[in-house]
Amino acid sequence: MISRVLILLFLASSFSLFAGSADLDRNSVIAEVDGVKVTFGEFEAKRPQGLFQAQNTFYESEKKAVEEFIDTYLLERAAKKENVTVAELLDRHVNSAIAKEPDEAALRIYYEGIDTPDSFETVRPKIVEHLRQRRLAKAKAAYLQTLRNEAKVSVSVAPPRAVVSLDRTPVRGPQNAALTIVEYADFECPYCQQMQPDLDKLEAEYKGKIAFAYKDVPLPMHPHAQKASEAAHCAGVQDKFWEYHDLLLQTKALELPQLKAGARTLGLDGAAFDKCLDSGAQVDVVKASLDEAQRLGLQGTPSFFLNGRFVSGIMTYDQMRQLIEEELKASSARQNTARR
Repeated sequence: MISRVLILLFLASSFSLFAGSADLDRNSVIAEVDGVKVTFGEFEAKRPQGLFQAQNTFYESEKKAVEEFIDTYLLERAAKKENVTVAELLDRHVNSAIAKEPDEAALRIYYEGIDTPDSFETVRPKIVEHLRQRRLAKAKAAYLQTLRNEAKVSVSVAPPRAVVSLDRTPVRGPQNAALTIVEYADFECPYCQQMQPDLDKLEAEYKGKIAFAYKDVPLPMHPHAQKASEAAHCAGVQDKFWEYHDLLLQTKALELPQLKAGARTLGLDGAAFDKCLDSGAQVDVVKASLDEAQRLGLQGTPSFFLNGRFVSGIMTYDQMRQLIEEELKASSARQNTARR
């Protein structure tokens, strides 16, 4: 088992490098403009999430450093057990696994897939080295995973958590769910569309344990996204937001006539829906989500907050499932602590 003392010593040294907002008193002066002092409390009141992305960037860097420390520790321990150096250990368990060079047919297929004016013979050594490095990285990751599976690893680096308002936000799932996943998305975003089947699968798998909330971030490069978001909320006025949400992501039919036809497919009051959509009655609801996304510093879609923990970009089913498991365990631990 990894010595928790070593981990804690490392964390203590890393924490000393950063003075986060949690360490600041509300009366602490953080800036001065023409003799006017600005306190942290004033900054936080006007920009409540102003430091969130900076805190999250630090968390990601800190977590990466700790994970690398653990990998180094495990390699050194394994090398000591086998009475070899770390380099010799990697030769034995990693390098030997990829000793064989790819065959010529595979190399030529790879060459045909790259855009280069050079001949196969010219770029062949670079292709071989590139593939070798990729295979080495995969083999090393697999070996490190076996070492981790044999150890009892515990990392106590906690992510920052943002306060995300659910006011005027559609939520699907139990009100007292242990985990609420808030998605900031765009109906025209191909990555959002790509992830939706996995989100549906996870929602069914964790039914009763998690709730999903949807926030609109219609990106300017997607000409149909704004009206699609408004249309979903117009459907929500008739208590059909989620049905309409699912329909849009399944059909990807986002032209204005298609948006109106979708409402009729779901049996909505067509005239009321059309009036809502044509009048822009839901513009403010969509704008509120977009403004919040900008305050949080979100750079694209999809972006997720799992009980306030920020995760950005497209993920696989397994990656998302792992995050859900981590957050459910964290939620359970917080509840147990609160009962004591």
